[in-house]
Amino acid sequence: MPKVRANGIDIYYEVHGPAEGEPLVLIAGLGYDHWMWHRMVPGLAEHLQVIIFDNRGVGQTDKPLGPYTAQLLADDTAGLLQALGISRAAVLGHSMGGFVAQALVLSRPELVSKLILAATNFGGPRHIPITPEALAVLTDMTGDPLERLRRGIVISTAPGFAEREPELVREWLTYRAKNPLDPAAYQAQMAVGLALLSEEASFEKKLKGVRIPTLILFGEHDRVVPPGNADLLAKAIPNSTVRILKDAGHFFPLEAPEAAVKVVLEFLKE
Repeated sequence: MPKVRANGIDIYYEVHGPAEGEPLVLIAGLGYDHWMWHRMVPGLAEHLQVIIFDNRGVGQTDKPLGPYTAQLLADDTAGLLQALGISRAAVLGHSMGGFVAQALVLSRPELVSKLILAATNFGGPRHIPITPEALAVLTDMTGDPLERLRRGIVISTAPGFAEREPELVREWLTYRAKNPLDPAAYQAQMAVGLALLSEEASFEKKLKGVRIPTLILFGEHDRVVPPGNADLLAKAIPNSTVRILKDAGHFFPLEAPEAAVKVVLEFLKE
């Protein structure tokens, strides 16, 4: 399996699509590896060179002791790009991956051609937090791990999604059963978001320096990172556009891959 040495760790990655295509790097969210993108990659790879990888702490990438920071994972991403000989790429970060994408564009703007912030926020005291309903479900530790995951899928996706897509839910559960989270590494990734909660650490006031075209992409039923955060990000980033995906929740890359691919391709072709 392909790995590169970057920023002191071995990073697992995959490249899909034409080598001459515009590079697009996908950065996954908390606790997920490259599997998270498997429903979007085929559509994207028809037009783009798509780079997916496992963040430190998950999948086949190294899992050193934490805590981790957004900047640390951004440095991992920059190291991966450089190891692959990619001087500039579009970057899409989902949820925690959106924190990483913000840190990357702020610290290494020359590496990022276009930015897509998906189901994320800028941290700090003025972002819109997780809904009480979702927080209650996601912090409920009763039941076995797969039952907790099933509840998490239901609350993190659009209403009725789990009932409409039982096969995908089973696939999701099977994926996690085969790829259980390492508790220490998961806590290390959790620290990425927690470290951004203060005014000083927040990206909010730093984002005015982002000059590249930016797409802010949310599912309309996101209860984990409410879509009101999209407008807050748009106010902070000068050259930004908001798109809200209908009938999708926090995990729109799995819930509505075709719609998400369409919006991403339209943005990148502008």
